Amino acid sequence: MVKIRLSRGGAKGRPFYHVIVADERKARDGRNIERVGFFNPVAAGKETRLQIDLDRVNNWIAKGAQPSEKVRALIKEAGKQAKAAA
Repeated sequence: MVKIRLSRGGAKGRPFYHVIVADERKARDGRNIERVGFFNPVAAGKETRLQIDLDRVNNWIAKGAQPSEKVRALIKEAGKQAKAAA
């Protein structure tokens, strides 16, 4: 099954996550199908904290991809940001 989940990057103590579409059998930081955004939980100042391509995410969900719990919450937050910006 295809999952939309987080892949960790960044240095020790400074996490950075890519929002990826990947087969659930692959390792967390292993091969992915597509990168659809990022999440920076330690963003400071004017750094972008969250950026997700909602069109691509919705396309993958329509094809049957299942978002993880955290990604589901991030998608909701990104949707609120998009509505506020419009």
